[in-house]
Amino acid sequence: GAAAAMGTPAGAEDALSRYRSPLVSRYAGAEMAFVFSERNKFGTWRRLWLFLAQAEKSLGLPITDEQIQEMEANLDNIDFKMAAEEEKRLRHDVMAHVHTFAHCCPKAAAIIHLGATSCYVGDNTDLIVLRDGLNLLLPQLARVISRLADFAEKYADLPTLGFTHYQPAQLTTVGKRCCLWIQDLCIDLQNLERARDNLRFRGVKGTTGTQASFLQLFEGDHSKVEELDRLVTEKAGFKRSYMVTGQTYSRKVDIDVLSVLASLGASVHKICTDIRLLANLKEIEEPFEKDQIGSSAMPYKRNPMRSERCCSLARHLMTLIMDPLQTASVQWFERTLDDSANRRVCLAEAFLTADIILSTLQNISEGLVVYPKVIDRRIRQELPFMATENIIMAMVKAGGNRQDCHEKIRVLSQQAAAVVKQEGGDNDFIARVRADPYFSPIHKQLDSLLDPSSFIGRAPQQVAKFLKEEVRPALIPYKSKMGGKIELTL
Repeated sequence: GAAAAMGTPAGAEDALSRYRSPLVSRYAGAEMAFVFSERNKFGTWRRLWLFLAQAEKSLGLPITDEQIQEMEANLDNIDFKMAAEEEKRLRHDVMAHVHTFAHCCPKAAAIIHLGATSCYVGDNTDLIVLRDGLNLLLPQLARVISRLADFAEKYADLPTLGFTHYQPAQLTTVGKRCCLWIQDLCIDLQNLERARDNLRFRGVKGTTGTQASFLQLFEGDHSKVEELDRLVTEKAGFKRSYMVTGQTYSRKVDIDVLSVLASLGASVHKICTDIRLLANLKEIEEPFEKDQIGSSAMPYKRNPMRSERCCSLARHLMTLIMDPLQTASVQWFERTLDDSANRRVCLAEAFLTADIILSTLQNISEGLVVYPKVIDRRIRQELPFMATENIIMAMVKAGGNRQDCHEKIRVLSQQAAAVVKQEGGDNDFIARVRADPYFSPIHKQLDSLLDPSSFIGRAPQQVAKFLKEEVRPALIPYKSKMGGKIELTL
């Protein structure tokens, strides 16, 4: 019907004939895409079955070296076509893969999945994937912080107009403003580390979390059941497992992980919004390739499309926290299966999206372009009004009357404001002060009174202290992973 009318062959199976998430097809990095791939998932299932068999054997169950070796030899020998056919027949993904693994391990077939429930492979794999995903995001985030720290250091002393309510405010510096971005990202770095370090393994807990099947396997020996749980947890690379579970690990764990990613999304959105606003002011621009086209209709345009992409995807990342919140709230008793389909989508999408916005932000931060003359021009437009207090103080020191001076300044500043707002002219307040004989005692001081560097307070010192005492130490664990620039597919 419709497909044929549009020229798509009926039953076509090529990639262009089937929807693929742009998170993978267009944006995500290969490493993160692999972590959430079917191959990694089912390969991890097989490793978990191996860990279980090895631990059961070491605790005295009748499992042979030959069976273990057979499993080890076939960990990645996965017949995905056979698994799909088995799942179609059995309507159960775990049992389909038990049968598929058993098919290539005939000697070990009888002991694969011994005493376990589906969540032994499903939930434990999810926890491994969450851990591995966080371990990929952490150095990515550290690289972004490192690039921005270099930028902040370079521009620590460059005065720029501050904004509150997006109205001109006291001066800050380009580097100090960047430190506000870095501080948010450092909080995210700490939160990601905490989320990773707090992850525990589900371990071997049985169908409702009581370990009844394993207690039966070990003929009532509680110590062996506990040791089995410890051994498998250790083999999977975790320091500890959750002491109590239902059939699944608590879905609050997913909330904890995705809330950290959502918070990262908020940080990136704020940073990239600031960059977009600065691009409009022509003070700072993101990288722009030599042959890049900003607009099909307006050839002169240099749109901040990387920052816009980050904001677009960060919004999606922030909304994903609603899924685990609702899932955890509706899990009945020891578990219900209404978590499964939702988690297949939201966990992968959260990590893929976080991966994309971090790689994009790294690319932006490696190529930010600053225009000091534009920044200075904007300062010069606003600084005269900000300098009024300094002018009054200088006049008083020169013997003037504060109230008389204040009134003179008020009149001249209102005249200058009218030129700016009603005539569209430049701020001529200082020219009016120079022309007024009343201010002759301080005419020679005006240039120094208007030096932007005298309006930035401790901004440069704050930058240096913050980078030295908080930022650089936080990056030490990632020192070996700081290399490599990001090239984006735009």
